[in-house]
Amino acid sequence: MLNELTGKRVLITGSTAGIGLATAKLFLQYGAKVGINGRNIIKDPDILAEFDALPGEYIQLGADLTQSSHCEKLVADFAEHFGGIDVLINNAGGLGGRSALENIDDVFYDGVMDLNVRSVVMVTKYAIPHLRRSAQESGKTSAVISTGSIAGRDGGGVGAGLYGSAKAWVHSIHRNWVKEFTGDNIRFNIVSPGSIDTAFHHGKSEEVLQKMRNSIPMGRFGTSEEVAPTYLYLASHSFSGYITGQIVDINGGQMAP
Repeated sequence: MLNELTGKRVLITGSTAGIGLATAKLFLQYGAKVGINGRNIIKDPDILAEFDALPGEYIQLGADLTQSSHCEKLVADFAEHFGGIDVLINNAGGLGGRSALENIDDVFYDGVMDLNVRSVVMVTKYAIPHLRRSAQESGKTSAVISTGSIAGRDGGGVGAGLYGSAKAWVHSIHRNWVKEFTGDNIRFNIVSPGSIDTAFHHGKSEEVLQKMRNSIPMGRFGTSEEVAPTYLYLASHSFSGYITGQIVDINGGQMAP
């Protein structure tokens, strides 16, 4: 069934590292046409050689998605290059820093919310006409899949309240969009990772990391490669054509639904 991903036009924001990069590689492995996005493009020759060896096609599109104009241009450039969009993966986001409530100012607030909320809203806004057209032309569903977080359910760690709330906001608006766009055969789902071994956790002490591992029934952090296949599943009409408005937790049992 995954043969249907051959030639599928998949735009993945925040895909130059971590979960996004692993997901881009997986879609390329299955022959998709992938837009790879970050504030800066990938220049590592080893990664580019790996891309070039895979069956799919790709284009790199640098954009700062905290700015709506960049969101619009990203979508337009991808759609122009590949002739449309079949799947949008909103993976751009990040902690944006930690701050106690009493120290939050407008600059910090805007930074966290623009990175995690504006990027999802505006990229999705500009992608909707292309996703609608894709569904009409194919007779199958198109898909929006966004990266949430366990922090959107448990509130996040100390100092990460804005980040956790931003992710909860993303979880919620997808369920709103289900009501607005299911008639257009566009599906909206969330991939919600727990503690994954990415740069997100770099800088924490070994004591803190071990405490986190001890809170996970599987006793370890997950890997980006263990998260990526869920995006593939949710992108496939054959596998998930009747799945929409869902939050898929990938957390090693760290937090049960």
